[in-house]
Amino acid sequence: MPFDISIFQEAVKAIEEEKADTFTSLIGSSDALLFSMLSSPSLLLCPSEERANELHSDVLFWSKLCGTDPPVVIQPEGSPGRLKSIADLYTSHKGKVIASVDAALSTLWRNEEFPLTGLSKAECVERDEVIRELYAMGYLNVPVVSGTGEISIRGGILDIFPPDMEFPVRVEFFGDEIESLRFFDVDTQLSVKEIEEIWICPVIEPEKGPDLINLMPESRLILSEPDDIRRRHPEIDELFEGKKIISFRSLPLEGEGFNCSINSPAGLGLLRDERKSVEGLVKRVNELRRNAFIMMVCSSEGQAHRLKDLFIEQNSDITILSSDNVLKEIRGTAITIGELSRGFTYQETIVLAGADIFGMRPAFKPIRKSRVSKLISSIEDFKKGDYLVHIEHGIGKYLGIKKERIEWHEDDFITIEYLGGDKLFVPLERINYVQKYHAPEGITPKIDRLGSKTWQRTRQKVKNKIKDMAGKLLKIYARRTAASGNAFSADTELHREFDGFFPYEETPDQLSSINEIKRDMEQPVPMDRLLCGDVGYGKTEVIMRACFKAVYDSKQAAVLVPTTILAEQHYETFVSRFSAFPIKIDFLSRFKSTAELKQTLKSLAEGGVDIIIGTHRLLGKDVSFFNLGLLVIDEEHKFGVAHKEKMKALKSNVDILSLSATPIPRTLHMALSGIRGMSTIETPPEDRLAVKSKVSRFNPTIIREALQHEIDRGGQAFFVHNRIHDIYEIGSFLSGLVPGARIGVAHGQMNGKELEQVMHKFFHREINILVSTAIIGSGLDIPSANTIIINRADRFGLADLYQLRGRVGRSNVRAYAYFLIPGEDIISEQAGKKLQAIKEMGYLGAGFRLALKDLEIRGAGNLLGAEQSGHIGAVGFDMYMEMLESAVSELKGEKRVPEIESSIELKVTAIISEEYIEDPDIRMSIYRKVASAKEIESLKKILDELKDRFGPLPEETKRLIEIMEIKIMAMKLFITKIENIDGRIRILFATGTPVSSEKIFSLYNTRKGYLKFLPEGGIELDMRGKKWETVFWELKEVMKELGVHNNA
Repeated sequence: MPFDISIFQEAVKAIEEEKADTFTSLIGSSDALLFSMLSSPSLLLCPSEERANELHSDVLFWSKLCGTDPPVVIQPEGSPGRLKSIADLYTSHKGKVIASVDAALSTLWRNEEFPLTGLSKAECVERDEVIRELYAMGYLNVPVVSGTGEISIRGGILDIFPPDMEFPVRVEFFGDEIESLRFFDVDTQLSVKEIEEIWICPVIEPEKGPDLINLMPESRLILSEPDDIRRRHPEIDELFEGKKIISFRSLPLEGEGFNCSINSPAGLGLLRDERKSVEGLVKRVNELRRNAFIMMVCSSEGQAHRLKDLFIEQNSDITILSSDNVLKEIRGTAITIGELSRGFTYQETIVLAGADIFGMRPAFKPIRKSRVSKLISSIEDFKKGDYLVHIEHGIGKYLGIKKERIEWHEDDFITIEYLGGDKLFVPLERINYVQKYHAPEGITPKIDRLGSKTWQRTRQKVKNKIKDMAGKLLKIYARRTAASGNAFSADTELHREFDGFFPYEETPDQLSSINEIKRDMEQPVPMDRLLCGDVGYGKTEVIMRACFKAVYDSKQAAVLVPTTILAEQHYETFVSRFSAFPIKIDFLSRFKSTAELKQTLKSLAEGGVDIIIGTHRLLGKDVSFFNLGLLVIDEEHKFGVAHKEKMKALKSNVDILSLSATPIPRTLHMALSGIRGMSTIETPPEDRLAVKSKVSRFNPTIIREALQHEIDRGGQAFFVHNRIHDIYEIGSFLSGLVPGARIGVAHGQMNGKELEQVMHKFFHREINILVSTAIIGSGLDIPSANTIIINRADRFGLADLYQLRGRVGRSNVRAYAYFLIPGEDIISEQAGKKLQAIKEMGYLGAGFRLALKDLEIRGAGNLLGAEQSGHIGAVGFDMYMEMLESAVSELKGEKRVPEIESSIELKVTAIISEEYIEDPDIRMSIYRKVASAKEIESLKKILDELKDRFGPLPEETKRLIEIMEIKIMAMKLFITKIENIDGRIRILFATGTPVSSEKIFSLYNTRKGYLKFLPEGGIELDMRGKKWETVFWELKEVMKELGVHNNA
């Protein structure tokens, strides 16, 4: 029996022949199928943005199945994807367009006025003219391009990130000719692909112009659910005056227009809430398929293959078809893969969507590969007045970069001021000796005196304390590795099916975390691993795979979370994700009745529950497990001492996976490698436009408009007020300001049950404005909450503000964060700087990096204990991490090769000039890269990067790379110093140098006349009157003959 689309063909004919203008009974995704079959230009308007996006996704599926052109969806003003969708509209010749009414009413360009700038390789075009055009199109000039709408100008190189492209483009000019066009990667800033031409669209919208309806006068105008549209937009009919309108309605209105007679699959025993298990679906499909065509649409290959296996288990076969072939299937039942919101039935044809079969999947924002995390860690900007730590001289104040002319060459120096006004000048090629001082919030460093022994004593004291702590960590690790645990079996085909059931593509971070955890679980010693990643970054999927692995081997898994809301959220996510597998999931919550709790505990003790989720209730005396194999602990530092003691009792011989939403620094990760397993998901949410930040004085009008806007679009909002004594007054104030809002109040001094009830109501959307203290800072994932207002933002730490802002922007809807302050004359200077940093909280803004560093220090404190915070404050975070890594390595008995720092003083100008790299932060980050290079190969990569990002190297920058090449070779030979004294180059060796005396003598034999031995044990080359090129070549030859080759 074929897929019967006859009713849709009749409806299309009725539309094209103008025989009907209302089409009823369009249930589920049937309206999308009808729209996809229309061949003429059409504009489909929807009541809301969410409905427009859902319809667009459904139409994409049906368009592929029918072989018709896909539509363009126009996002509303302020949405992250709007500019891309507008570019698609003008460049795809507008066949079929879908939009919400809000999106359709925004101003657009007339067709002939849409600004597009074309660039092609070998074209002659004035660079400055291109830049002027880009400014006119709304592009913003930044030091480093990291997001759409940005350009970066560096001499003959121009980087551009158009809103409709996945990669930014790098344009390299030679005079006024475009010499090269290439895409580059934001993460590495390196080119990835040469291209021939590119069209660049604008990033701002016109102030005047037609709306979408008037831009497409020839297109057929279709309204999806016209009653809903008129309810939301009472004046809308004035816009439609004189236009022929077609209506798509889901209601079966008798006697009105063309009744499509489409029905819901409800009542057939197929939907998830109509059966006990997914096996029940298979049984019912087998009964119905004798007389019906049934198409089941799964959202991933994993879901499709799992469903097919369930049919095979019940001795019936089913075909998995690509959506292109479904209409050609002559008879029977099929599975296909695609995104479809809801199914429908028509006569003997039944369509089931993934949500009908497996239940609604949890809201999840697709995550892209991290693009900026590496770049962030590579840029460390020093601002005047910052505290710096010099490895040898201690903590001082940064005064800036000074250019000095010494004899006949120039050099750049970092100037650091110490106690008493003494100054230290550090050449920028030795920047690796200097770190920015970072410490836990509230700690002010003690400035050292240049030349005193205080710094050395402080370092030694902290070193001893770190050694003690590292020793304790190693003992715990040794005890754990000596214990015998359960070695879980290797993954099977069923594990791979479960993994494939995930409807999104995993990020690289997720995959590496999953592999590390599974590898640990397969070992015979108990796992102890920490998984770090912010809420919404995909940790839940990782822990579900670990739980599946445990349950597959007939072990129970327990997930311990700090709040009841999180327990509920996890429970719903787990039930949906495991729906196609025979695994029993339950949860413990104070919202369950006594009888329900009793039954859950009984089932857990008897092995009837495979995965249990709960708060500290899981640690109660009445809780016993049948066969616990995996314990997942979310935010362990939030549990009290008594709870931690109970955890210890549970932990023996059980695999432990701890979760943290606070990022753990890479350096700590490295330092503890081999002691504590750590996995990190640091991929940020996909779109940097997700949260729009605004700093404003406390203004009732702004507050009312922000909250009303959120409520009008069906969303929820947080109002953060961190003073409990008047928080209820704020709640009353907001009730008067926004009549009709459902307001709840939450703070830490409420009793547990009362607080949980408020959060429960907010989670289930019974409350739409939550007035709260900062307790909402982490752990909550509520995609429908997309506005946050933070009162007295000047009183919060930067890390807290960053985490609070992260509570919104977790769906595909534009989110807003308002930071409210009193009059600027009242806030302190420090708070003013903090608010400036908030404004800069773009991906590469200083604010983002500061907040990230503060969070990392907090994460390190959570992991290492409060006592260590003081030690971090004494020497600075970065040095503390280096000392910890060194202590752990020493205690593990690892041999550390001593490093000799070679001093190179060759009296040539070897700098990165401001003309070559204008931005001081980027210039300093490149200096740091160059100074940190330990291998010639690393230098070659830096050289390639410089050419790619900034163009051909000037002579003085080439010399810097060449001097570093000599330095790397010298360090391998334990050469302490290479110094130019009036044209004579002195080379001094350290004791323990690997260079044999025979090699040094052989140098003398080949260089008689200009090489001599020095009494202090070195050699001297007479290079008076020689050019730098000759000196450099000679020094390289000397190094090679002494035993170091170019691949050093």
